[in-house]
Amino acid sequence: MSIQKREKKPGWKELPEGDLIIGGGTASGFKTGDWRSKRPIFLKDKCIHCLTCWVYCPDSAIIVQDGKVIGYDYDHCKGCGICYHECPVKGKAIRMISEKEAKAKNTVIAKAEGPKQP
Repeated sequence: MSIQKREKKPGWKELPEGDLIIGGGTASGFKTGDWRSKRPIFLKDKCIHCLTCWVYCPDSAIIVQDGKVIGYDYDHCKGCGICYHECPVKGKAIRMISEKEAKAKNTVIAKAEGPKQP
């Protein structure tokens, strides 16, 4: 019967460094809203600026200025509809439309306005 010696494995202090995660986890540096299927449309005339939508938005995609909602950051909005669901206004100050419909409307508006000047 032979006794084999165990090979000493390196401890955690001897392991080489791997990837470093610098800063907290955030998607602010990445456009994450390009795969949504629904888009919220802000209806300014119906909004009471209670900021309930802003509180519940999981993507921080609702833009607030001077205590009032002014629109959406569509680069980060994923179209989940939580803002729409939580809006307390009767008749809703937010309307959810399909992304296809939104893109069609943007195309019509862009054609009507003509090319943008730099």
